[in-house]
Amino acid sequence: MPGHATPAPAGGPSGSDPYRAPAGPYRAPAGPGEQPAAPGAEQRHDASAPGQQTWPGDPGQDRPGSAASGPNPYRAPGRPAPKPFAWLRPSDPGPKAPVTPRTLVAALLTGLLTAWLLDRGLGVNLLICGTVVAVGAGLAARSAGRRVRGWTMLWSVLALALLAVPALSDAGWPTALATVGGLALASLALHGGRRWAGVLLALPGILWQLVPGLRWARTGLRGLSLPARGKVVPVFKAVLVTVVLLVVFGRLFASADAAMADLMDGLSPSLAPGEIPLRAVLFALGVVTALGFAHVAAGPRRWDRTVVRPGRERGRLEWALPLVALNLMFGAFAVIQAVVVLGGRDSIMRNTGMSRSEYARQGFWQLTVVTVLTLVVVGVAKRWAPRSTEADRRLARVLLGLLCLLTLVVVASALGRMWFYVDASGLTRLRLWVLVVEVWLGVVFVLLITAGLVRSAGWLPRVVVLSGVLTVAVYGLMGPDAIVAEQNVARFERTGQIDLRNVRDLSLDAVPALDRLPTDYRTCALQLMRIDAAGAPEPWYAASLASARARSVFAERPLVNEVSAQGGACERAGLGEGDGTERY
Repeated sequence: MPGHATPAPAGGPSGSDPYRAPAGPYRAPAGPGEQPAAPGAEQRHDASAPGQQTWPGDPGQDRPGSAASGPNPYRAPGRPAPKPFAWLRPSDPGPKAPVTPRTLVAALLTGLLTAWLLDRGLGVNLLICGTVVAVGAGLAARSAGRRVRGWTMLWSVLALALLAVPALSDAGWPTALATVGGLALASLALHGGRRWAGVLLALPGILWQLVPGLRWARTGLRGLSLPARGKVVPVFKAVLVTVVLLVVFGRLFASADAAMADLMDGLSPSLAPGEIPLRAVLFALGVVTALGFAHVAAGPRRWDRTVVRPGRERGRLEWALPLVALNLMFGAFAVIQAVVVLGGRDSIMRNTGMSRSEYARQGFWQLTVVTVLTLVVVGVAKRWAPRSTEADRRLARVLLGLLCLLTLVVVASALGRMWFYVDASGLTRLRLWVLVVEVWLGVVFVLLITAGLVRSAGWLPRVVVLSGVLTVAVYGLMGPDAIVAEQNVARFERTGQIDLRNVRDLSLDAVPALDRLPTDYRTCALQLMRIDAAGAPEPWYAASLASARARSVFAERPLVNEVSAQGGACERAGLGEGDGTERY
């Protein structure tokens, strides 16, 4: 059949692979009206010619209509299913640039820094290790002759900004979210990507490059010439001599001066015999991660070439009737919200018989689910939409655009309900997080509406990811626990009411705001945080700005009646068993 590969003859040059054409790995026989390829000619699957490799994101690396976006060349009619993971072949980067001594030194340095700095928690150490990994990946990309593009620089800078969150905040959830987001964004920076498949597959793409990165480094070590080894060995000797000299003279200075001893204790790691396994694991993790990113930079897999065929077109009635009905329902909800909510507190009581807090709690989660499900409906409807004629495409744009526009009313209603509930009961971590997510979903729908109004929307996948990354970065850098504490304290100063259950389990980020509370409230709110701050002092590389600020507050203003805070102070502040509003 035209457009499909035929199996190679037995004993032909394809060897044991029955789905590879004899003259080249990915070439199909000529179709009707086409000229057959010249004997011995081989069709390359890499868009960049030798000597003109480009950094991910260069124009022309994935043009519509190329061999990668055509019919699947790996499935022959009447033959068994193709080999597993055959769908990866169009994205195969081809031969990679060999590993260089500089890249190996950067990977080794990353392992040493990881073993030294990451044993006591996260702080500025994560940013230091991430910067060294970025340098190693840049060296590998430079040796491969790749050029840096604007999107690559933007993703890289945002990834490092996310890795800086632990240096500023002591909160665990924002730190974990920023760390995962930073690694995923660094993977996207090295892989590149414009289409949905390219962007979404590139985010976790580093996970599949860790083991190949080790094999790549082993092959490079075996192939290093003697002069190259002569450059690496002196570096190891210099590092070893430096470490020996610093240890010897550092011990002498520390024994001679107490202040110098404190400085040396803070700068140098303490290595107990029981810590050796942990540090060995951290060293291996650092080396593997650095080699994985360098392996991607030397020759990224082109996920944009992944073949994603559009869904089968549906008839207008079959496709449009459900969307018209859904739009009518969304429109009815928008009218009801305009009547009930815009009328104010009295209108809510009169029309529903509930207070603002009850009204908000009764519907917020349902509206959030509606927002997410609508996003799924838009994606599915877009895939199966009729598109044969201009009238079909116009109908799809109108119905989907109207649905996205009405969804913005749902987003506004959900935000308004949560605002009512926060005003009545105070802010919590979860309430702040869902507010942030709801705002981001609203931004996504605005982007979808904009993409439907313009002629070309090739920018949409990257801009949607960019909006999500900026949301995570702002959420982590602004200190969510500090915002929760500030809102609750401001509400207490305004109304004299505070639910201490909302603030007692916050991180050290909340200490400066809670320090403004009266004595008993302050003691009850800060007791658990003071216990966390009273632990073993963190080294400079694992401490955050928030923890340093909290310890300074506790040093200047110790808690009053701390011994009785477990009972007396909290009870006098009105926090007893079963007290406090229902929280989520």
